[in-house]
Amino acid sequence: MNTLIITGAGTGIGAAAAERLLASGWNVALVGRRAEKLAETAAHGELAQSLIIAEDLSDPAAAQRIVSQTLAKFGRIDALVNNAATIKVMPISEYPLEQIDLHWAVNIRTPFLLIQSALPALRLRGGAIVNISSSSGTLVRPGQSLYGMTKAALEYLTRSLAGELAADKIRVNALALGPVDTPIHETWATDLTEAYEWLAKQVPLGRIAQANEVGRWIELLVSSESAWMTGACIPFDGGQVLDIS
Repeated sequence: MNTLIITGAGTGIGAAAAERLLASGWNVALVGRRAEKLAETAAHGELAQSLIIAEDLSDPAAAQRIVSQTLAKFGRIDALVNNAATIKVMPISEYPLEQIDLHWAVNIRTPFLLIQSALPALRLRGGAIVNISSSSGTLVRPGQSLYGMTKAALEYLTRSLAGELAADKIRVNALALGPVDTPIHETWATDLTEAYEWLAKQVPLGRIAQANEVGRWIELLVSSESAWMTGACIPFDGGQVLDIS
């Protein structure tokens, strides 16, 4: 049975994608900080389909533990979804060193190390990697220099590895997301209703996305239906990055 690792699987996009894949019959290693939230996601599938891995992704040793536990339970890895991310919005003059290190560790180092650790298993399957990026990697927004920088780097990593791993029949693609209704906005917004109204105004289509809409794209990108697709950084943002001024 096809097996996937997905980070940030306890809430939001990660949970929505994992629930879809569990319903489609995949085995899913659910990775996140809170075991209780991961258990809620796991409840959408059969018990034997899920592996709950509670990890702090700022720990550089976490990637190898995640891969080892997945292989120990399921014996294979067919896909990896690097979804987990951290964001803190503030002027560059105010960023403390611990926030700089945390953004680097979670948003870039962990995806890199997970790909590196899972590579032998992915080579056996001709697997798929999906990196979840953001329109912030393209747009210039006050206070988002650190987060945007990490997402731009993730998109470069996507294109670079698509070329490097093509000979192994490993596909690497990214989704560059606009605003999505997920708990991540609670990390920077004091008034969520006001924040969502502001975000919707930044999108030509006039609304933010729902997590399940992104989950459909993740399911597509790890499936055989996208077997001839690699190196793509797909804008899924309601037109947010278009210059229509």
